[in-house]
Amino acid sequence: MRNFIITVDGKRYEVGVEEVGATASPAPAAAPAAAPAAPAAVAAPAGGTKVLSPFPGLIKNLLVQSGTSVKKDQPILVLEAMKMDNDITAPCDGVVTLLVQKGANVESDAVLAVVG
Repeated sequence: MRNFIITVDGKRYEVGVEEVGATASPAPAAAPAAAPAAPAAVAAPAGGTKVLSPFPGLIKNLLVQSGTSVKKDQPILVLEAMKMDNDITAPCDGVVTLLVQKGANVESDAVLAVVG
């Protein structure tokens, strides 16, 4: 079984999908659970260096919190793409401001964080 978050008419649902040919017996259908509401968007600080997503993926883990001082090349979050975990690192020394949350799906070139 694989879990996905889908959006229908602006409403997010977390669903489990069984793979075709799987040997497990089908579970009874359950009503979709609404995903928690996203927190208010964080404005990117002016003058910092943007950390962009190199490809579409899922934010699997946040390794630091906003306001944390980081060093150049320090991993700040984990981006999962094509079943592989990819460390996204700080481009420079500074204080990080995260603009994404764990579990978010992002597109290529999305601003993930700002280091300034």
